[in-house]
Amino acid sequence: MSRVRGTLAAAGAAALCAVVTGAAPGAAFAAGADPVPEYRTGPDAQKVEGGANSALGPRLEAGRFYADTVSPEQTRFYEVRLDAASSVYVSAVAHPKSAAKVAYGDGIEIDLIDTDGQSCTSPTGGVSFSSSEQARPLADIAVRRLEEDGECQQATSYYVKLTRTSAKDSDRSAWPVELHVQREPGLKGSNAPQTGPSVWPSAPVAPPSDQRVVREGGTGFNDARAIGTGVWGDSVRPGQTLFYRVPVDWGQQLSVSTELTGGKLTKSSAYAGNALITEVYNPVRSRVGEVAESYDGKLAKAEVGPLAPVAYENRFSDTNAVRPVRVAGWYYLAVTVNKTVGEFTAQDTPLQLTMRVKVDGTAKAAPAYAESLAGAGLGVDDDDRAAAREGLTAPEAAEAADTRSAMGVVAVAGFGTGTLLLAVLGGWKLLARRSAAAA
Repeated sequence: MSRVRGTLAAAGAAALCAVVTGAAPGAAFAAGADPVPEYRTGPDAQKVEGGANSALGPRLEAGRFYADTVSPEQTRFYEVRLDAASSVYVSAVAHPKSAAKVAYGDGIEIDLIDTDGQSCTSPTGGVSFSSSEQARPLADIAVRRLEEDGECQQATSYYVKLTRTSAKDSDRSAWPVELHVQREPGLKGSNAPQTGPSVWPSAPVAPPSDQRVVREGGTGFNDARAIGTGVWGDSVRPGQTLFYRVPVDWGQQLSVSTELTGGKLTKSSAYAGNALITEVYNPVRSRVGEVAESYDGKLAKAEVGPLAPVAYENRFSDTNAVRPVRVAGWYYLAVTVNKTVGEFTAQDTPLQLTMRVKVDGTAKAAPAYAESLAGAGLGVDDDDRAAAREGLTAPEAAEAADTRSAMGVVAVAGFGTGTLLLAVLGGWKLLARRSAAAA
């Protein structure tokens, strides 16, 4: 989609180069020497340093990516200027090293507050590694929801408050954090829904049984590999997180089932609790679901969904599993293999990840937004569906879109030049006939 060209085209060439050279997924794993790939921040992320209090926080602009760090028990502050005509999402993605030591409650929390220090939304309590105790990218969001008689509806300055929680014997290094401010336009008129759905179809969905197709996962939200309904797979290493993205339109439901197999056992007894961690995030990087399953050296299987059908009114639901499924766009699948699996599997034999993805239901018309969703990086269009079919990351999709645009210009120019040439030749022919007639 054209909305990603400006921010991600810079990384497109490198990503396409990897595809052209034909590097096989899992090749680095087989070598056994390279470290586990870590999270890649957006290529245009601007470095900032959050303030110690709200008066010192740098301003964050909508549509931009920012990079900062946060230390144990540290609180960072930033300023945002909000309008009175859109919902706003401020996300923070902490991405410590995969080998970092973390505990149950270690994590981050982000909040949006007004100039009086009052929260603009009900605090989520943040996100943490929970019982898996496996370091991996964690995303949390703060929301200013556009609604009648809601909090923080005025067009003015607000503050973002980011806090890291850490146990005393956990990793003490500063964690890199990626920040993003995203607007969602309001709806036209005054008939916007104000209540959540009372019921929604939640019956189990039969997972696809197609032939497994290998698609190499990304390191995070910025280079997640596009997939759709089908059976997909890749090689994966203990401690590694693979990211994929799935276009889910209005009215559609997403179901995901992941399986971990393969590997060569190095011990007679093999067991790891919370070995296969499967998380689903919505288009504004809010976690929708999380499941962690154990691995016995043979098979681990985790299932998330079916999620609620994507609907605008879901944002008013009282159910935590429904509220985030509020807007159409790219939904992200993050799959992590706990590093403890490496304690009983050989380094030179890759583990195999299989994902059965199902997008169910016919796409419905989008709500009547006052502005285009594409400008906000939301919604689903033909370019997104094509990216899913072709398995493109966002940088690759941006590069492909630029190539198509350039080819279109060449085609138009070629058509124009050809038309002009035919006109000139026709003129010469006419003049020749007139000269002959005169003679």
